Amino acid sequence: MDADRTAWEQRSVVRVVTPVEPRKLAKVPFVELADGRLQGVVSSGSDIERVYVSSITAGSLAMSCSTNNNRPCGALHGYACKHVRLLADEAILQYGLDRVARYLRVEAAPATGLQLNGPVERTPAAVVFSRFLRHLAYLEVPDSTEPLAELHWFPAMGAVR
Repeated sequence: MDADRTAWEQRSVVRVVTPVEPRKLAKVPFVELADGRLQGVVSSGSDIERVYVSSITAGSLAMSCSTNNNRPCGALHGYACKHVRLLADEAILQYGLDRVARYLRVEAAPATGLQLNGPVERTPAAVVFSRFLRHLAYLEVPDSTEPLAELHWFPAMGAVR
């Protein structure tokens, strides 16, 4: 074994990144930087059974917002609707302004945050929403040190060197 290897290189698990600041999950239960977008699930302010899947594409800052069954948000018209704004605010709490700005490839000032003024780009909500549902399913798995059957393709800790 190479002595220069750090402990995380010897394991098959990745440490969870702790949030920069605590955040409330009621309004934005799921936020991630993935697939070249800041994306997540935002609860509706008017209907407890409705959620919106919102995203901001890195580089172009193209915004998308629709219900989980692909009905477009009526307030997204070339400027950020409240769902996109809530998503961006929660991402900043989760990852920090600098990391979110770097990921989206934009300039950000601590006083003003992110300036969201990209075009509207309708993207399907299914991928993000299914990832959110998968995330919820893992929260319901009881604590155990045994491997999960669907993650069997990950090598056991220390098995691969």
